[in-house]
Amino acid sequence: MTARLKRLALLGLLLAATAAQAGDLDDCNAAVPEPAAAAPQRAEAYWLDARTLQWPGLALRAGERLRLHHARAASLRAVAGEAVAGADGAVDLQPSGAALPARFRFIGDGPRFAVAAGVDVAGLLREQVLLVHEAADGRVIAATGLQTPGALDDLYAAAEGLGDLGAHPAKARTTFAVWAPTAQRVQLCRYAGAESPAVAADAMRFDAATGVWRAELKGDLSGQAYRYLVDVVTPTQGRVRNLVTDPYSVALTADSQRSVVADLASPALKPPGWDDAPRPTRVKAATDQVIYELHVRDFSASDDTVRPAWRGKYLAFTEPASNGMKHLKALAAAGLTDVHLLPVFDLASVPERGCKTPVVPDAPADSEAQQAAVVALAAEDCFNWGYDPWHFNAPEGSYATDPLNRVVEFRAMVMALHRAGLRVGMDMVYNHMAAAGQAPKSVLDRLVPGYYHRLDDKGRIERSTCCDNTATEHRMMAKLMIDSAALWVREYRIDSMRFDLMGHQPRGAMERLQRRVNAEAGWPVQLLGEGWNFGEVANGARFRQASQLSLNGSGIGTFSDRMRDAARGGGAGEGGDAIVRNQGWLNGLVYDPNALGGGRSRSDLLDAADLIRVGLAGSLRGFELTTWRGEKKRLDAIAYGDQPAGFASEPGEVVNYVENHDNQTLFDVNTLKLPLATSREDRARVQMLGAALVAFSQGVAYFHAGQDILRSKSLDRNSYDSGDWFNRLDWSYQTNHFGTGLPPKQGNYGQDGRDWELARERLADKSIAPTPGDIAWARDVFRDLLKIRASTPLLRLPSAAEIEKRVSFPGSGKDQNPVLVATRIDGRGLGGYRAVITLINVAPTAQVLELPTEASMHWRLHPVQRQGADTRLRREARFANGRFEVPARSAAVFVLQ
Repeated sequence: MTARLKRLALLGLLLAATAAQAGDLDDCNAAVPEPAAAAPQRAEAYWLDARTLQWPGLALRAGERLRLHHARAASLRAVAGEAVAGADGAVDLQPSGAALPARFRFIGDGPRFAVAAGVDVAGLLREQVLLVHEAADGRVIAATGLQTPGALDDLYAAAEGLGDLGAHPAKARTTFAVWAPTAQRVQLCRYAGAESPAVAADAMRFDAATGVWRAELKGDLSGQAYRYLVDVVTPTQGRVRNLVTDPYSVALTADSQRSVVADLASPALKPPGWDDAPRPTRVKAATDQVIYELHVRDFSASDDTVRPAWRGKYLAFTEPASNGMKHLKALAAAGLTDVHLLPVFDLASVPERGCKTPVVPDAPADSEAQQAAVVALAAEDCFNWGYDPWHFNAPEGSYATDPLNRVVEFRAMVMALHRAGLRVGMDMVYNHMAAAGQAPKSVLDRLVPGYYHRLDDKGRIERSTCCDNTATEHRMMAKLMIDSAALWVREYRIDSMRFDLMGHQPRGAMERLQRRVNAEAGWPVQLLGEGWNFGEVANGARFRQASQLSLNGSGIGTFSDRMRDAARGGGAGEGGDAIVRNQGWLNGLVYDPNALGGGRSRSDLLDAADLIRVGLAGSLRGFELTTWRGEKKRLDAIAYGDQPAGFASEPGEVVNYVENHDNQTLFDVNTLKLPLATSREDRARVQMLGAALVAFSQGVAYFHAGQDILRSKSLDRNSYDSGDWFNRLDWSYQTNHFGTGLPPKQGNYGQDGRDWELARERLADKSIAPTPGDIAWARDVFRDLLKIRASTPLLRLPSAAEIEKRVSFPGSGKDQNPVLVATRIDGRGLGGYRAVITLINVAPTAQVLELPTEASMHWRLHPVQRQGADTRLRREARFANGRFEVPARSAAVFVLQ
């Protein structure tokens, strides 16, 4: 070739590259489109590993065959009775004698087939692939797509150990790495700023060993925005070009439109004093935790002692003289150890700029006008609980005064809470995503279609958790969860974690996470979560779950519904007359029936009292209790529905509570269940009996923010999208916001006319809402309860062995008085009190417990209660000659020096 021709050829290549770059830049600047309507391709067959497939239910007759057809351009067409069209090739499969891997025990029976050793399976997985059942002449009998996680986990197991996913800036270079093993091409789109057009579309290199695409660029690119441009085959849209943010993003532009390169160790991302800021004293045992569950926006949105620009924001926690921070400091001084924040990583439901505040009319207590105003702006307002994660590794931007400053302001909040003596916990929502498939707010599924989400037997995404379930049984989804949790501990100094719907995750993944976060912190990071057993993973269908009955021995805590349901009455999700009829131990079961509650029997009350004792003993499997029937039983032999009442091996594995963000607040559920004539004073007393149950129970103590000040949501039982109006907290203690309108119909009382009638009747009753005096009384009694727990280690014993040795229930058994439950804890050999007795009397009249064996002892009311806020208790609680007297609706603690 002549020199001139060589120069022309080189010029042609340069022009072609320039044209491709220009086209890529155009794609980098495109908006993420809404997906076109498309029927998902069925995926009834499974890659069990890199070489083995199974099609459950398949039956091959003589002369028939099974083949893998593939097409890079996703042009396959497989119609019954016709030959496959649009294929680039096909792979013949042979019967396999391989055993079914344990992780696939949930799939149906069917023959297994092997892919020959010379076939490039990794290459096939980057194309459209159909498994086709063919007649001898090649005509299609049936065809299906395949579920690929088994093959991807086998082929790319090495990726699990990587530590450099995401963007990592340094002085000399910035690296980018994203796991996308099924992508045909990945480009790195870079932007000079949050709103700037793309300045580059850099080709990324594929690492065949890990499935990771990488780019390495000169210089520190901190502050640049970026996205990935990914060519990939999807089950619904064929081959697409997706513009997607980084699942490992640590910073984001407003409304999470672009990832941002950031070094979290940079001084620019630290509030003043961050590096040397002190942290609260670590808890010695999990049972030392006393947790307050709090929503960032609820904390300050209606607190007029916070500067307006900071209300509902992270920075509200940095206002030391605000009413809210004074309240938290007082709780910390009384014995609160942890504030657990509802979801604070990047969520999809709240606009980060321009969110709206509804104008709520001044209307009657039982009016529909308030909820109508809230619902009208629900999609655009500033409120949501936030259980719709978008990016796991970046703070939510709507809680920052500027979404671009979210990292600094989040850290400032953590510093402020630590300065107040409070550890910071996070609500971790890894069990589902806000979106999947080709939806604009989908991240994981637009990078690796069909991998990160759990699928049913047709290849559809499971939604048992309410949203698009993730599959933490897959290597890289578990890795994302574990890496993310470690990041929050390392970079944001998170002290403890609460996992949403943790039973949808494998126990093994949670145990690996526990080890990782402990290593990051250098000390134990307490984990707890919702261990509910339901959905497609129920009863260990797919793996050993991180659920109540299968977590024992792990040291990870799970919420207990045993004592909760016995105390409140009924269960979650009740409606109509049932919610009123099913009174609980706290609110009148049998002993103080409401208008609908007369059909319950004394045996119901006795069963409830025994379940209360189960909770007080930490719901331990091996603890023995003499039931009201006179039978001595281990707690795991006492029934709670179709489950054992005792489920934990150690007290740190049980979380005791009677109220949290889900369902009605305790005040509201008691409003429905207590007799309508119950006085305001007694409503406050019943609320504090619920708090006493938690404070006096072995295990982890967990309280919902506002429980101590009689919080009401105006009977809203699912306030996740009910705006600031129905979620308000009043730290000035003037109102609990009961009777501020009928709550939104969705998820509340609009499905059944009877529900609506019951709510309206109570909201209109002017005798129910507490006075400021009632609120102040509850606030102060609650703090006394925290002081008692904090100063009395016998109420938070660290091990099952100690509880089984020291805890007993005098007055229990066949002849018990079910409205007065007493717990005796022997303190000999531990220092401090020789013994402690707690007594909770739920009856509207005084009760007596005769214990002749204690007649020679010198029991005295606990020092905190001798000087405490409950004057009735100070005046009327007494002990003499083996006789304990407890006033009406009171919780007393007696100590033996």
